[in-house]
Amino acid sequence: MFFVVYGGEVRMGNRPKSRVEIIQEKVETLRSSNLLNDLFASVALEDVGACQYVLRMILDMKDLKVDWVKSQYRLLNLTAKDSILDVYAEDGNGRMMNIELQRWDTVDHARRTRYYSSMLDKSSLDKGLEYAELPDAYIIYISEEDLWGTEETVSHVKKTLGEKSLPYDDGSHVVYVNAAVDDGSEVARMMKYFVTADPDDMSHGELSKRVQYLKKEKGGHEIMQKTVEELVNLGLKEGIELGISQGIEQGDAIRSKKAAINMYQSNMKIDFIARVLETSVAQVEEWLGLVPA
Repeated sequence: MFFVVYGGEVRMGNRPKSRVEIIQEKVETLRSSNLLNDLFASVALEDVGACQYVLRMILDMKDLKVDWVKSQYRLLNLTAKDSILDVYAEDGNGRMMNIELQRWDTVDHARRTRYYSSMLDKSSLDKGLEYAELPDAYIIYISEEDLWGTEETVSHVKKTLGEKSLPYDDGSHVVYVNAAVDDGSEVARMMKYFVTADPDDMSHGELSKRVQYLKKEKGGHEIMQKTVEELVNLGLKEGIELGISQGIEQGDAIRSKKAAINMYQSNMKIDFIARVLETSVAQVEEWLGLVPA
């Protein structure tokens, strides 16, 4: 038997899972997910054809041609936190399109879309260019629920000016899409598919082909395994950085203990934790409650 730490409390339990076991478990979970899962959606829509199908449907632009798409796209910000877009695409006219999936911890959807829109603008207008050269930007926000109670599947945010509600077009567009309302539209039918992500349902063109490939083909399994491995490696890196910032740099025994517990919960080995925190294995075991203090 092994000791497992839960929020600082040590209990008897099964041995910590190995990195390989964690990856395989997460891959299987991902393969069983639907398109409202932001990670699975980002993997599925990184395919140009699948992304183009979804954008054409939601924006009602049947001739839209996606030239480039990238999932989990990081926008760097030197003065504030970076932004990671679920799916970012550009078309032949330079229009920028960001597809975001609602996260359960998001409490202010309007300001989230505002922030992403501002990051797109900031990243696209090179120094010396005129404002007229700023390309149109679309934030497409997909949720499981009807967040605003519009009772329609697709809701466009429309800007107007003055008491006469004159149209105000600044090239910035926000579109909310939800899977809760079936208004009989083609988008509503597609959102039902988002909920099931049935690999045997081939009624949604390139999107269906992509989902079937990811869920049933060996190559799709390899794509998702690579994605999960990258996330696990990132988590490992952040865990190490957490240990360094909370332990070594602070030089505080309490913070070092907290860092050791966090790293152990992330299935890092005790000897590895000791090396990172520049202490002994015995000290780490004591922090974790594996030996009497």
